[in-house]
Amino acid sequence: MPGEGVSPGEDRVAAEAVEAVFREERGLLLASLVRRFGDLDLAEEVTSEAIEAALRHWPAEGVPARPGAWLLTTARRRAVDRLRRDQAYAARLAVLAADAERAEPAPAPDVSGPGFGSGVGSGAGFDELPDERLQLFFTCAHPALAAEDRTALTLRCLAGLTTPEVARAFLVPTATMAQRIVRAKKKIREARIPFRVPGPDELPGRLPGVLQVVYSVFTEGYAASSGPRLQRLDLAEEAIRLARILHRLLPAERESAGLLALLLLVHARRDARTGPEGEPVLLEDQDRGRWDRPMIEEGRALVVRALTGGPAGPYGVQAAIAALHDEARDVAATDWPQIVALYDVLLTLTPSPVVALNRAVAVAMRDGPGAGLALLDALAGEPRLRAYPPYVVARGDLLGRLGRDGEAAAAYREALELAGTEPERAALRRKLGE
Repeated sequence: MPGEGVSPGEDRVAAEAVEAVFREERGLLLASLVRRFGDLDLAEEVTSEAIEAALRHWPAEGVPARPGAWLLTTARRRAVDRLRRDQAYAARLAVLAADAERAEPAPAPDVSGPGFGSGVGSGAGFDELPDERLQLFFTCAHPALAAEDRTALTLRCLAGLTTPEVARAFLVPTATMAQRIVRAKKKIREARIPFRVPGPDELPGRLPGVLQVVYSVFTEGYAASSGPRLQRLDLAEEAIRLARILHRLLPAERESAGLLALLLLVHARRDARTGPEGEPVLLEDQDRGRWDRPMIEEGRALVVRALTGGPAGPYGVQAAIAALHDEARDVAATDWPQIVALYDVLLTLTPSPVVALNRAVAVAMRDGPGAGLALLDALAGEPRLRAYPPYVVARGDLLGRLGRDGEAAAAYREALELAGTEPERAALRRKLGE
């Protein structure tokens, strides 16, 4: 509790400052602690304790000049105190630290700047990744962990997504995802996987897992799973920043170019995706004059790089689809046959019900709502789509276009129960009113 004489306004300012620092630097704080102490659970616990300490001290003492460094110092002290009290725990961490030291010594985190990250250096190489979060993204992509487990763990612990948000990214129940994250942490402890930067020969093999993590962070920023806003621009922009670093580190990897292109081409529409009250605006209704043209041009250039020099990867194909949308003057002028053809390619590369859903919507634009609805109905048995709002909304839209208003209303009511954000719910209520 704050001390005497602290006004509610000061409490609020301090709480907002903690929230802002935590949102911007939580991943970096956690990554620094994991690299120092080698244990995710300990890092998460002392990070939470540091946040609680800030909420107690900052209202009375003022927000420090370097709040990120304050949190890191406080969390480190809590970790050291805990290790002093628990000798068995300290001994186990010492073994992990020794393993990591033998594998590859890591320098201490830099806390000299405004925050406590090392920044992005122009000459960064494989042995010195420019962001500790990215270092641990690669570390958690260790092949000893199951593919879905390592992605889930990284999203939860390093990207800062909540367990329900990670569950949404995988289209699984929250309880299932919680078990998966616990399992991944247990595997790291039992297998004594060191928290270290992988060598140059290991990085390309771990790249797909890291790309998936960055893409999933962006997906949550593009369409939030819950809360008062449709978009979480902080997450989307963080994903783009990390994608830029990856592309810069691995310029020869065409899929890193494809991912960056995809994120830029989609994020370029951010200002037109919501209306004055934060309500979602469909692609066909967006003011394309508000799209970020320099970002689109940068993305288009990267698409060429991603698709040149060999078979296309899934991110390159998705970026090509996004580029076709961004190049068209309106929905009617969009090259829907080419988009459907690209989805056919994407289905061969990454067959999934979500890709099939997006292809069905493109077919509806090319061949009419009846053709698209038939494809959506064929996906009705997919368990991953049963609680996936975009599937239910797409079905309602096509039913409405076919004049089957009663069935469309039923679909919208079902989507209303599934929608996670208030803007989505408001838009569905308007559709039902119509």
